[in-house]
Amino acid sequence: MPFLTFSQDEDLVYYDYIYSENIKTVMFHVNGQLTSMPAIELNGGNTLLLSFDDMGTEAKDFVYSVVHCDANWNPSTNITEFDYLDGFSEGQIRDYDYSFKVHSNYTHYWLSLPNRDMKFKLSGNYLLKVYEDEDEKRLVLTRRFMLIDNLVNVYGRAVRPAQVDKITTYQEIDFTVSHESFEIRNPMQELTAVVIQNGRWDNAITGLKPLYTKKAQEIFDYQDKIIFPAGKEFRYIDVRGIRYPDPRILSMGKDPDGKYVSILEKDPKRGSMPYFEWRDINGNFIIENTDERGRANYSQNGRLPASNFITQLTTEEERDFQNRLANASNSERAAIIAQRQSLLNQRQAEANARDQEIYGNDNSSSNIHNLESEYLDVTLQLSSVGEMPDQDVYVFGGLTDWQIKPEFKMTYNPATNAYVVKLNLKQGYYEYLYAALPHGKNVIDFDETEGNWHETDNYYTILVYYRPFGGRYDQIIGASSFSSRDQ
Repeated sequence: MPFLTFSQDEDLVYYDYIYSENIKTVMFHVNGQLTSMPAIELNGGNTLLLSFDDMGTEAKDFVYSVVHCDANWNPSTNITEFDYLDGFSEGQIRDYDYSFKVHSNYTHYWLSLPNRDMKFKLSGNYLLKVYEDEDEKRLVLTRRFMLIDNLVNVYGRAVRPAQVDKITTYQEIDFTVSHESFEIRNPMQELTAVVIQNGRWDNAITGLKPLYTKKAQEIFDYQDKIIFPAGKEFRYIDVRGIRYPDPRILSMGKDPDGKYVSILEKDPKRGSMPYFEWRDINGNFIIENTDERGRANYSQNGRLPASNFITQLTTEEERDFQNRLANASNSERAAIIAQRQSLLNQRQAEANARDQEIYGNDNSSSNIHNLESEYLDVTLQLSSVGEMPDQDVYVFGGLTDWQIKPEFKMTYNPATNAYVVKLNLKQGYYEYLYAALPHGKNVIDFDETEGNWHETDNYYTILVYYRPFGGRYDQIIGASSFSSRDQ
């Protein structure tokens, strides 16, 4: 679990956190890349975009500041703001607008970094702090981000684990840091690396040192060290449409106060279920409203749940094709192979179309998505024949900041044989998992609720930190992101 770090700000923690109940739907990513980690090249052309909603009708003054951190996310103590900032050390969030045409009242704020008031001089880890500026500053949210100075090349890939008992359930990461044009005199002392799975810092593998050096290459090719449970593809909640709800929504209506409420179909436990592939966005979420756009005006029967958009053949389909090929004559085999390829092409086209539908809209300041989207209560249900002994069950994913939070804890209902929880979400597309937390433990477990399969498509990011002898701060001199499917 993330550690607490206190400073002059009461209860300040150096990871993604929301300190105010009024703050909802915080997003922080590369501008134009809605599901990206907040990491950009130092002095490059990209910017980061922060957005959030403050519930209520009154506009507030929000100010922000940043802190440079070391590779372990502690404040860098040997440098000052003058060393890493160009411009003001504090700024005001000036861009905001009010919700309209919705029952929910909120004010939407957004901020780009760097901007005309604040630019950055140094690479490395940074913490963004946002305050409500009234009589005295009150911390409302923090977010991590990274600035990268690409001085080395990083080549990574996912491989099958060396441990036999982990071959079908884990993914191992090997990578190389190549620095022909950048001198590193003592790699074992000056280099460290971090590997992150799907943008999660809670299970990141940190403090990695090269296994050995080969010419101008640092080799990180450990066995059973840089290894992650593979998980399974994420579940999803599609509440982009209220007028035309997703088929997984069993009911959609209003409570006596006029607030929208919905119930999602019951989810099964997947720990003992076989792996089934479909395209996901690796646990992220996207805010989108399809009620106000023409492309949403088609019948519910014409919509398919995300799990129908698979990119490979099912086990049954593959078995059927293999049986047909085994019994076919030479003249018939070509036609069967062509049929199989045609079905694969069709699946890929459907998946590509779904990509465009779900996160192809990249209007970060669009009124339709950010200002005309409702907040609604969504009830999730996890089927369970009995209460899971000595552990609690939580909803987990990007919508929870990849953390175990009290508001996402589920309660067992013996009348329905299911764990249930009611979430307050803005219209959009969300992905999630069910996590079990054993009593007295601080490490979550997915074995029973989700299971693991080595073919799961996960997204990995490698960050390489450098502090030369006598250096005062940790630089990020290289980074790489890739899918576990990339070979």
